[in-house]
Amino acid sequence: MSRNLLKNPCGEEETDFWELTENGGKEWHVEEMPGDCGHSFPDDIVSKYFTTSFELCLKRQVVDLLSEGYSPSDLDSQPAVTVEDWYCGRTDCGCVYQLTVCLLDENQEVMQEFKPDHVKLDPDTDDCSWRQVSHTFTDYGPGLRYISFEHGGQDTKYWDGWFGVRVTGSSVTVDL
Repeated sequence: MSRNLLKNPCGEEETDFWELTENGGKEWHVEEMPGDCGHSFPDDIVSKYFTTSFELCLKRQVVDLLSEGYSPSDLDSQPAVTVEDWYCGRTDCGCVYQLTVCLLDENQEVMQEFKPDHVKLDPDTDDCSWRQVSHTFTDYGPGLRYISFEHGGQDTKYWDGWFGVRVTGSSVTVDL
């Protein structure tokens, strides 16, 4: 079974291991499940999540695959790389979620990118409960050495506090 290469994917260690690339409004915050006006998570093992504020909040980890124990020949065989993330909104405020994952070569140049359209959640038109996004990279060519995983968002009403998108359970796995 492949291991999750992201450190602190559910906020158990606050924002440790994450580079806060955009930290607007009240900044990134970690809360206990389900939180105010929140939804229960489908898996009881996840007890915390990161939440965003009224200005854009993005956080990123760059995984160095060689320091994680993968050899250049393993990586040059183009193993499948799967990324997953969970996001939801509050029942009282809309939000926007975004995700960008890039496979990078030794110079950290982009080899392949997964950047789905931003998702807008509105409690007036949907239940805003936890949703999973998943993508598997294949046929990206030899040279993979790093993976950049960045996600986040903000609320849509510009409310003071942590009313934006909630994220947790992020993962990056390499299937050798």
